[in-house]
Amino acid sequence: MPKVIFQFKDGLSKECEAPVGWSVMQIAKANGINEIEGACGGAMACATCHVYLHPDWKDKVDAAGDEICEEEEDMLDLAFDVTEHSRLGCQIHLTEDMDGLTVALPGTDTGW
Repeated sequence: MPKVIFQFKDGLSKECEAPVGWSVMQIAKANGINEIEGACGGAMACATCHVYLHPDWKDKVDAAGDEICEEEEDMLDLAFDVTEHSRLGCQIHLTEDMDGLTVALPGTDTGW
């Protein structure tokens, strides 16, 4: 099963295994990462699953068909601490090729 690594503001990280097809938002909620709310349940109607996608993973996420769209960009306009690496976690779905996918919670000093 592929793993996702979540980085936190305090410098800690958490590695979570998840089934292929799950979104980053679903993985966070299933693993008790309370900073990811997912209030709309993944309907891209809020920005409470906002994460920073590590730049090393952008091409693989895009290749999986999860490239950012205009609707997602509009929703990110409602989020806090948006950077060039911001994505909605509900729009990134895990594939076998994404083992080790790294995301950070908003406000984390990633150095990316």
